[in-house]
Amino acid sequence: MPTPRLSSTLAVATAVLAALAAGAAGARDNVQVTGSSTVYPFATTVAEALGKGGKFKTPVVESTGTGGGFKLFCSGVSAETPDINDASRAISDSERELCKKNGVTDIAEVKIGYDGIILAGDAKQPGFNVTREQIWRAVAKTVPVGGKWVANPYKNWSDIDPKLPKRALAIFGPAPNHGTRDAFRELVMDPACEKTPEAAALPADDRKKTCGQVREDGVWTDVSEDYALVMGKLKGNPTAVAVFTYSYLEQNRDKIRAATVDGVAASLETIADAKYPISRPLFIYVKQAHIGLIPGLAEFVTEFVSDKAAGQDGYLVDKGLIPMPKKELEAQRAAVRALVKK
Repeated sequence: MPTPRLSSTLAVATAVLAALAAGAAGARDNVQVTGSSTVYPFATTVAEALGKGGKFKTPVVESTGTGGGFKLFCSGVSAETPDINDASRAISDSERELCKKNGVTDIAEVKIGYDGIILAGDAKQPGFNVTREQIWRAVAKTVPVGGKWVANPYKNWSDIDPKLPKRALAIFGPAPNHGTRDAFRELVMDPACEKTPEAAALPADDRKKTCGQVREDGVWTDVSEDYALVMGKLKGNPTAVAVFTYSYLEQNRDKIRAATVDGVAASLETIADAKYPISRPLFIYVKQAHIGLIPGLAEFVTEFVSDKAAGQDGYLVDKGLIPMPKKELEAQRAAVRALVKK
């Protein structure tokens, strides 16, 4: 005889299956993907490949930003919620708690490859080398000057360091709902800020808040829309730069030029071997309860980590994805095989 706890679990599972089955039989006959604008071009390419196969409808992929996507993904287990969230950073503890609160307890993390964050301007402008500390000083809301924290006083790159170009500071960067913003803070702002003695002297909570705040005086502009729109802004302001992803550079080398960071230029090789200092893994998060009930979901995830898609010569590399080493990709593929067989 089942225990009360087991009976309760079985009852919940049965209700979830019924809801999904009903949804899939009606309005939900394709995969729904939300999340990262960085992963978006890769997900849409895989979706198109699946759709061209003719067996399943082309998955619907939306670009909401990693954080915005997790809010949707974690809203519940039903045909009305996304099956996958694309992410340009790992899921946070608070997001896992939100998922758990709403019954999304079985989540599979699948790494799809790597990407880098670049600082780039119009291709007609000369490139330059910056350090992560200089980038932080350019974008931070407050900086230490003479041992005290003050409102950011820098107007030109050369104000930060005379070796930098005498070029007005104007920076377009990802809005707070984007995983790229989180990664930019984690990989650039926090480590650069925390090296300063002034930051080390702050209480931990104050240090975290201070180090992560960006300027609000017009130098930094949040970008929530398609990054393609930033191209026009760079042309209109040739001294401006923007925080992009490496995949965007790969597709627009005739339009934008990236700065080297800490003396290292971003490339497939330097990101893959972690020599480029602002590199990060990319993920898709899969709602396991939807596998087997949403047509094409297992096949979509399998295609994403296939050698023809994410391998060294895969079609996603042409889109700018930095592929994982062969053994790492094989490990992800094995995990997906186990996932779709559950």
